[in-house]
Amino acid sequence: MSEFDYDVLVIGSGPGGYVAAIRAAQLGLKTACAESRATLGGTCLNVGCIPSKALLHASELFEAAAGGTLAKLGVKIDKMSLDLPTMQAQRIDAVTGLTGGIEYLFKKNKIDWLKGRASFTGANTVEVDGKSVTAKNIIIATGSSVTPLPGVEVDNEGGRIVDSTGALELTKVPDHLVVIGGGVIGLELGSVWRRVGAKVTCVEFLDQILPGMDGDVRKEANKIFRKQGIEFKLGTKVTKAVAGKKGVTLTVESAAGGANSESGAETIEADVVLVSIGRRPNTDGLGLDKIGLELNQRGQIETDHDFATKVPGVWAIGDVIPGPMLAHKAEDEGIAVAENIAGLTGIVNHDVIPSVVYTAPEIAGVGLTEEAAKEKGPIKVGKFPMLGNSRAKTNHEPDGFVKVIADAETDKVLGVWIIASVAGTMIAQAAQAMEFGASSEDIAYTCHAHPTHSEAIKEAAMAVTGKPIHI
Repeated sequence: MSEFDYDVLVIGSGPGGYVAAIRAAQLGLKTACAESRATLGGTCLNVGCIPSKALLHASELFEAAAGGTLAKLGVKIDKMSLDLPTMQAQRIDAVTGLTGGIEYLFKKNKIDWLKGRASFTGANTVEVDGKSVTAKNIIIATGSSVTPLPGVEVDNEGGRIVDSTGALELTKVPDHLVVIGGGVIGLELGSVWRRVGAKVTCVEFLDQILPGMDGDVRKEANKIFRKQGIEFKLGTKVTKAVAGKKGVTLTVESAAGGANSESGAETIEADVVLVSIGRRPNTDGLGLDKIGLELNQRGQIETDHDFATKVPGVWAIGDVIPGPMLAHKAEDEGIAVAENIAGLTGIVNHDVIPSVVYTAPEIAGVGLTEEAAKEKGPIKVGKFPMLGNSRAKTNHEPDGFVKVIADAETDKVLGVWIIASVAGTMIAQAAQAMEFGASSEDIAYTCHAHPTHSEAIKEAAMAVTGKPIHI
């Protein structure tokens, strides 16, 4: 009889957790996954990446019809209106189908779903819904949740001050939506409600939106979003929010503070306020103290290169460990940790993790920003505007550019940044090229199909040595 109930127990069924469980089962390990939600898939699938994309896509189609874009292409709609309940219903359908798909994969791979919250009682033992479960290896994949903002209390049920979950589930279009935070989630959800009729104001503590992204991308994105109608209050902090029956009164002041910050305070009236200032690891209630596992200063679990913690048999992946809080990073780590547990070699190259903002146009990047690359040594930079790309021009999508950053001596590509309608798809080519250590010349001399948006990557690579064709 086995010493343990399972070879592998995964805590959390988000993109990292469910993928780790499936890969472990594929490798012949007896596997279980503890999940307290009523459905599998974690934040990403239930109230994050997937449902937000369903609304982004639907709202883009609405704006194309209502804003006259389709009419300019000869597609005339004499009468149209927004049916928000139907738009929300298709979001729910997308989530239901995909969560059910994961449940099917669990059954197919003979993975036990332990329904309830898991808490350590020992290095190889957890308690789930009052029952003790043992496993030779336990993977912590509990993800992250919204970072709270002092003075602003989220109440999704009230529908006035909401987080990203509440912003997905609004039952009417707000007259004025204020987004606190100019990062990815705030801009995506802000753009959804702007497209269907809301006035949107984004309040950002820093002096520019999209922290961590390339400087040129941040500036260009700011210009594009302003042109689309989003109002920005940069270098501004929110100190208080008071929700009433008719709306919310926000108090804001200069982020710089100082002696006159109180006198310089102003108020903003909004129907709905979205708090979107970041996310923090979910570690509360795990009982980490029972196994002697401390958190770092950012509340994260430290691991080695193989995703092992300092406690033998306990591993961690995804948003609870250092690195970007991205679903695809967690997925790759889920595969890697399962392979490491099985005695194989699972590796994630954290230098090549693409990031995408699913606005219109999309924004994507992989590798180093120009600013970070310059700190490491001499570089060469090539840029190509989407205005010079035949497919973008034909589709009336002139905004954006592709930027390739390469080492000045070796020509190795260090980073690629894109603003384009399909930047999220285009960035995969750049990531794969960088994974294989490509030079800008390698990309420039790779034949790209015509007419495609991806030709702009080829032209930007050619621009690294000053020889693009179409500008």
